Amino acid sequence: MFNKKQQPVTLETALPDRQNEIIPSEPHAVNGSRLNKETPEGQQQILVAMGCFWGAERLFWKIDGVTNTSVGYSGGFTTHPTYDDVCSAKTGHAEVVQVVYDPKIVDLQQLLATFWESHDPTQGMRQGNDVGTQYRSGIYWFDEEQRDAVKASKDAFQAALKAAGKHEEITTEIRPAGAYYFAETFHQQYLHKNPNGYCGLGGTGVCLPPNL
Repeated sequence: MFNKKQQPVTLETALPDRQNEIIPSEPHAVNGSRLNKETPEGQQQILVAMGCFWGAERLFWKIDGVTNTSVGYSGGFTTHPTYDDVCSAKTGHAEVVQVVYDPKIVDLQQLLATFWESHDPTQGMRQGNDVGTQYRSGIYWFDEEQRDAVKASKDAFQAALKAAGKHEEITTEIRPAGAYYFAETFHQQYLHKNPNGYCGLGGTGVCLPPNL
């Protein structure tokens, strides 16, 4: 059955805005850097949604050249949502990871390979047992170069899925990045603070073709 939490909301049906912005009260638990929505000079960022953001963030902070990560909410309507708001599936937001990276060290293609290969981008408003609009697959880009790379990688991964005998269509939301709201401090680098915590990520076993 189609779960009610899988039904997209609209601006008219979304929860009302909140006035208080969530600002994490601790630095990055792995590298000690300050969590910041702005991109330092010479670096870039991209937002990715892969289901529950706990496991997704851990994938990216381990990559050489990724200088910072945080988790939060994007792609919806309600301003300054809380975790409970987003889990109600009434804000329109996805759980996302902000990935800040140094393009001189790590290529965007490596980040995209991690994205496509580490979850199932064909599941619509869910990821495994995590059901709801906040668990949808998504990439939110910041410039046209990123946009073109993301779209090319989607086409390549769709072809790779079909070549592997998997004919489901990719449902990943690909949009310009909008407002990004930090999640509560509790959620930041959660699996570093709680090594045995829940991680529901699971890929398809298909790799993104190299040298797009």
